[in-house]
Amino acid sequence: MEHQTWHRIHPEFRLNGIPCAFENLFEVGYSFVKEGEEFEDPIGDFLLDWGSQKSTLQVSTSGSTGKPKTITLLKEQMVNSALATGEYFNLKPKQKALLCLPCTGIAGKMMLVRAMVLGLHLDYVEPSSSPMPNNDKIYDFVAMVPLQVQNSLHQLSRVQQLIVGGAPVDANLRKRLVDLPVQAFETYGMTETITHIAVKRIDEEALNPFETLPNVRVSQDDRGCLVIDAPKISDGKIITNDLVELINDNKFYWLGRYDSIINSGGVKLVPEKIEEKLSEVLGKRFFVAGQPDEALGHRLILVVEGEPSDPQKIIQNIKGIQNIAKFEIPKQVYFVKSFVETSTKKVDRKKTMELIG
Repeated sequence: MEHQTWHRIHPEFRLNGIPCAFENLFEVGYSFVKEGEEFEDPIGDFLLDWGSQKSTLQVSTSGSTGKPKTITLLKEQMVNSALATGEYFNLKPKQKALLCLPCTGIAGKMMLVRAMVLGLHLDYVEPSSSPMPNNDKIYDFVAMVPLQVQNSLHQLSRVQQLIVGGAPVDANLRKRLVDLPVQAFETYGMTETITHIAVKRIDEEALNPFETLPNVRVSQDDRGCLVIDAPKISDGKIITNDLVELINDNKFYWLGRYDSIINSGGVKLVPEKIEEKLSEVLGKRFFVAGQPDEALGHRLILVVEGEPSDPQKIIQNIKGIQNIAKFEIPKQVYFVKSFVETSTKKVDRKKTMELIG
């Protein structure tokens, strides 16, 4: 069988300092599964899959915006995604990267693919909410979810370029990041797009648009939702449920999810845009949602992670937000000790809502 591009592992690729070629992926993967810790099993499984002659991989979606499902991705397309990321961020062989996301999801798997394709020296650690290893290494490229970033702020001076995905970056976290020397970027993507297809620099200007990676073009459907044309990573156009404001065919503003809109008394509320405003005064993890209401159809509620505190004080602080509209103020506040998370550390809103009855 003729070797395809996924067989061409860069000679500089290192995994926790160990050289890995295509010929010994089975050996390395098997040692992870047989002798490694529990969190290393998915890394080993991935290496075994990548080292096989199959041209595809089975990947599970996160389930954060719907029921989890298994989709099939071409390894060739995953390589193309890694090359586009390398081109956008100017990544070079021997640069140091950190894998701190679970390899059960596409984000963790793609950190491995990028390292193999681009010749990065990849360290991996057990995924946690505070993932930065206690060493003095400077990392050139790291991917995290917002909670990990929040808990790693005091260590991010050791990171050159940071991509943040899995959830929007709120106003408080953005303000903290702009004061640090790290170049931080928010990403837009999903499993179907083999992680991010667009990024935006995190700086003081919250209204920066997303910019697509090389070989990606975007448009809108009649709902105002994003349509992605990325022939190197998908055989057909990808129609999303993400409401956007389109600037041109490679820049857009993300507004929120079409399927999360709350109709409250005839007013259509986009939770993600309300959450961006509320993040100015809420320091903990939270989200807003619609709750059935006889008069309004649905009323806007706020769900906060942590021990209960004074809900009236929270509402009062929200009312003090400069650009908050009356209908964007939650009617009730609920507290949940710990949010339910998906396997990829995203907040599972549906299951968390079940905890409040």
